[in-house]
Amino acid sequence: MNPNKINILNRKAKFEYEFLDKYTAGIKLVGTEIKAIREGKANIAESFCEFNNNELFVINMHIEEYSHATYFNHNPKSERKLLLNKKELKKLEKEVKNSGLTIIPTRLFINDRGLAKLNIVLARGKKMYDKRETIKDRDNKRNLDRIKKEYK
Repeated sequence: MNPNKINILNRKAKFEYEFLDKYTAGIKLVGTEIKAIREGKANIAESFCEFNNNELFVINMHIEEYSHATYFNHNPKSERKLLLNKKELKKLEKEVKNSGLTIIPTRLFINDRGLAKLNIVLARGKKMYDKRETIKDRDNKRNLDRIKKEYK
C-alpha cells in the first residue's frame, strides 16, 4: 500500500458534533506505531483529545500491534501526544475550559514527507433534534439526486 494513500476517517464525528475550528497536528509515535499506521491498521472512531499539563493528548486512538515486531511492540490504546505550537495549544485549552467544547480527531493521514498527521476539530455536541435534522437533510439530498438521475 502506498504510504501517502493512508486516510483513516472518523465518519461518526460529523453526525455527533458541530465543527467550529480545524487544526492539523503532528503525533508523537514510536517506530512500530508508524509502521502499523502505514499498513492502515488504526482506528480513531472512539477517540477524543484531552489536556494534561498544558499538553494535548489523543485518548482512545487504537493502533493495532505491528505484525513483524518482536517484544518491542507498542500498547495499542496508549495516550499519544499531539504536536501543535504554543499559541494554538493555549487557544484550544482556553476554549475547552471556558466554553465546554471538546476536541475530536476527524482524519489520520500521512503527509507527503511521510509523517503521520491528525486533523482535529474544536466541536460542540449536537442535540437530538440537530441529529434528526441532519438525517432529514441527508435523506432529502439522496432523494433529490435519485430524481435528477432518473430524468437525465
